[in-house]
Amino acid sequence: MGMSANPSGWLTVKRLRAHGTILALCLWSLYVWTIATPGLCDRNRNLKGTDFLEFYTLGSLALDRRGSDLYDMSAQAVLAAQRVPEAAGIRYLPLYPPQVSMIFAPLAELSYGWALAFWWICSAGLYGSCCYAVWRACPNLRDYGGTAFLLAVAFPPFFHLIAWGQTSALALACFTLMFFLLRDKHEFFAGLVLGCLIFKPQLGLASAVVFMAVGAWKSVAGAALSAGAQLLAGIFYYGTAPLRHWLRLLWNVRAAMPLLEPKPYQTHSLRTFWSMLVPWHDFAFGLYVLSAMVLLGLTIVCWRRNPSTPLALRYSSLLLATVLVAPHLTVYDLVILAPAFFILSDWLIGQAKLNQSASATTWLGPLLYLAYALPLLGPLARWTHLQLSVIALTTLVFLISRGSVIGANERPFNGTP
Repeated sequence: MGMSANPSGWLTVKRLRAHGTILALCLWSLYVWTIATPGLCDRNRNLKGTDFLEFYTLGSLALDRRGSDLYDMSAQAVLAAQRVPEAAGIRYLPLYPPQVSMIFAPLAELSYGWALAFWWICSAGLYGSCCYAVWRACPNLRDYGGTAFLLAVAFPPFFHLIAWGQTSALALACFTLMFFLLRDKHEFFAGLVLGCLIFKPQLGLASAVVFMAVGAWKSVAGAALSAGAQLLAGIFYYGTAPLRHWLRLLWNVRAAMPLLEPKPYQTHSLRTFWSMLVPWHDFAFGLYVLSAMVLLGLTIVCWRRNPSTPLALRYSSLLLATVLVAPHLTVYDLVILAPAFFILSDWLIGQAKLNQSASATTWLGPLLYLAYALPLLGPLARWTHLQLSVIALTTLVFLISRGSVIGANERPFNGTP
């Protein structure tokens, strides 16, 4: 992740390895110390796994086929307190589609502690498998396996993924598999995987727009098919009422954003960037829409400009746009950027071997470093009202868009040694 092939530059492999080691030790030793307490509450008296409680409660509802309570905050709070007494008083805004509860029904058969431990193992395993698969597909990173491992372990969004007990590893798995399917020209199957993101529909928005704009209709059809199949599974299990309720909630979600994002400084998208920076809500939302359109336009240009543009550039721009234009994007969702760090690092090292020194490639390495680290400074936005990570990620999209011109005359990245 973010490695430089230029030993005379500041971003040397030795420095990156040292920074990754320090960061991993700091993050994970602090977290282990925080949760190393008897019972289900950590040293800060917070429930371990935090957001996993919501999924555990949804799974409990699925076991009893209580579809009418899938979007009832009060009923879920009562059930959560019954299943996990330490969770008394905790409430979540239910916004997941009905079929998500079915995924967690098996875990709801276990006690909360065992279910959380199993979920942690699954999330870490998925994350590790995705990182390993992408690293193996990057021939220029083969000599940097230890450094890649350290930086993957120290990746701040991965830390937040585990600490919050969230589902973003599933989204990462979708984007990783979609990358390989696109690489191998299996557009329809890539679309089927894209449609699986209906459980977090905001993460499929950018891909849907880009694929429609470039005429990738096989992928669009596959996405519609798999998304529809998931929603139908919920209908077969609960009936149509929960799905209708979910769609109404999505339609009115803007009014519920204060409940959905109690800590906006932990979000990293254009919408919350402008809402924290500009005090007028409608004006801020207008800026979000305008900037999202510009960013999607740059991504579409990157995909359409030249057929020989390396997949490393095109897919990385898509992942970055996915994060930035998402209406709701919390720090743990940034874990989907892991493949972008790998494949862009591989591309940069390839450029160095070809003695390419254009401005786009010169600045891409430092920007990758900043994009990797700046989520750690997200809490500073409470006082500055400026989310620096969004600036870094947006600048990356601009640089990649410029780099796609350079990439037209290069050997395209194909993910093989």
